[in-house]
Amino acid sequence: MLDALVAEARERWGLDPAAGLQVVASEGLVGTPIEPSRPLLIVPLEVLGVPARAGAGDPATPLVTDAAPLPGRHGPAGRDPLGVLARLYPPDAMVARLGTPAARGGGMPAGDAGAQTTIGALTATDLAAPLYVVPIPPEAAVAGPWAMPFISARLRQPDGCPWDREQTHASLRKHLLEEAYEVYDALDRGATPALAEELGDLLLQVVLHAQLAAEAGVFDLADVQAAIGRKIVRRHPHVFGDAVARTAADVNRQWERIKAEERGAEASSGDGPKGALDGISTSLPALAASQEMQERAAALGYDWPDVEGVLDKVAEELGELARATDGTERREEFGDLLLVVVNVGRKLGIETEAALRAANEKFRWRFGRVERLATDRGAALRDLDFEALDRLWAEAKTMERASARPHDLS
Repeated sequence: MLDALVAEARERWGLDPAAGLQVVASEGLVGTPIEPSRPLLIVPLEVLGVPARAGAGDPATPLVTDAAPLPGRHGPAGRDPLGVLARLYPPDAMVARLGTPAARGGGMPAGDAGAQTTIGALTATDLAAPLYVVPIPPEAAVAGPWAMPFISARLRQPDGCPWDREQTHASLRKHLLEEAYEVYDALDRGATPALAEELGDLLLQVVLHAQLAAEAGVFDLADVQAAIGRKIVRRHPHVFGDAVARTAADVNRQWERIKAEERGAEASSGDGPKGALDGISTSLPALAASQEMQERAAALGYDWPDVEGVLDKVAEELGELARATDGTERREEFGDLLLVVVNVGRKLGIETEAALRAANEKFRWRFGRVERLATDRGAALRDLDFEALDRLWAEAKTMERASARPHDLS
């Protein structure tokens, strides 16, 4: 039966089976990876010789599947086969209904054999008969998993984009940082369409670096995906193995222990970092780097038993800062104080970088309100003494609380 469908699609619609033909059961669409730039046959299970469930093939019964949505396609249309196709293909993508008398020899639903339609015009009843979805150009298959690798490779070709062709790993570094920070900023606004766009911009940077490496014969995107996949599976033995981790704290300890074992293996092979703190990026913001270093040290047992001990250390460092007598000593003691304050945040489960960003935003909002209050009253900030400014600050703080601003930390 499948041979007859392939033959019909070849004769009528130019199907090339060697171009990566995909055959998917109608009932399995929501849980099956589909590459829109490759030819696709959608065939009901009964046509493939698999007994149909009650109601299957009944034109009056919309196709319902128990298959879980494919990870990465969890959107609102995740359990709707037509919705999945609509996300992967443009509305005008061509679809052909199959099922000539020769191909229907085993009682296949005839439908409107040979009729042409589009993805946007498909209905649930169309899925009761075999369909051939004509492949679309890779640059149009933007929701497919390999669209971005194709696009980045195309940009780098001799007749591609002059700007992209000039880029190197070094020249792209600043763009990678910019996109990462834009994602970070978008996260403050939650899961919005803007976040999806910023994540896409960041993904482009990953794909471009993989493309450059592929051109140099070092690695490609498949290597990147394989490396992170192996790492995540290896570091989650409580999910993919027999280990037990009942709490997030158990997971963190296990994670750091496994990372330490990996660093040890790299050191013994002469390929990679040698110590527990090696490998922490020197480009990280100082607060984030400090917290990461202290988390790694704590995972190996170097940690205060409780937060009270760290708070006592804060008081000790404050005293040393107050007693410092010159600029060099003050700078050193101030750095020690900051490091211990970061440790307080770590012990309390606070992401210190995010906490300081929120405090900066709060200060920005309040000081802007102070400026507006002064202007409304015909005063210039430079003409006000500290007591007057502090009263305006307190007023701005009251207004902020009344507006229930989400970044209010005090």
